[in-house]
Amino acid sequence: MIKVNIKKDQVTIKGHADYEEFGKDIVCASVTSIATTTINAIIRLDSEAIDFKSDSGLIDIIIKKHSDLVDILILNMTELLKELEKEYKKYIKINEEVL
Repeated sequence: MIKVNIKKDQVTIKGHADYEEFGKDIVCASVTSIATTTINAIIRLDSEAIDFKSDSGLIDIIIKKHSDLVDILILNMTELLKELEKEYKKYIKINEEVL
């Protein structure tokens, strides 16, 4: 299962969905695509706005500088992940820290 933890200044995505075998797992591919697109967009806007790590089974985004655009992109990412969670509840779980 993929676990997504969302905090004010950090988004951590860990695990594998195990929806299908490696290379055919549409849930893992979707999560990776959503996160990578968000990271790339933020870096293009402000290369110092985030730090991130990406490794097999882990994506960790640390928000260093909030701005309207950065916050909108992070919100968009979390909303897309929530939509995925609705469709694939057994494979992705989102925990959002309430501020």
